[in-house]
Amino acid sequence: MANLGKRVDIQSLLALGDDLIGVLKSQKDGDALMQSCEGAKMLRSFSRSDAREIHVSSQEYQEKISACKEKIYKAESETIADAELDRVQKDLEEELQNEHLLRQELRKISDELDDLDRQRASIEERREIIKKKKKDMLRAQDLLSMCASVTNIIPSLDDQDKISGYIVDKNKKKVEKFEFEQTLSPYEVCNKLWKME
Repeated sequence: MANLGKRVDIQSLLALGDDLIGVLKSQKDGDALMQSCEGAKMLRSFSRSDAREIHVSSQEYQEKISACKEKIYKAESETIADAELDRVQKDLEEELQNEHLLRQELRKISDELDDLDRQRASIEERREIIKKKKKDMLRAQDLLSMCASVTNIIPSLDDQDKISGYIVDKNKKKVEKFEFEQTLSPYEVCNKLWKME
């Protein structure tokens, strides 16, 4: 721009200024200039009124934009809440799955405890049976001992197919073995034992 200003010829510039003064001195041109000024004033008034309308519209649009931004924020916060709800729902499902697994384990443990209780009861029954058998055995031994001391006969309980045992004579320090078939009646067995003694 500075270079352009230096190139302009001063004489041409003065001539242009003289022509402009001549145009302004002319009455017609003055009227046109007045009309142009009036038009410019009207244009400025219209422009100002348009500017005011645009400013009001701009404010309305700004308010609408703010309302839209607020709606978007609410929607985003609801979306975040939905994401949070989904995460909580997923956590809840995991907890329910864990609870289901724990209940299954608890059922298994409960079944095992029931089985152990049954086994314990069975063992207790067996102990009682063994205890009773021991008592019966002691009674049988006592009875056998008493019979042996009275009759001097010690039966052999090893062979269930035959009636067998020993006749003991303490005075003579003698032991005699006996054996009878199961076909004999108890009366016949007693008679034979009596005769042996």
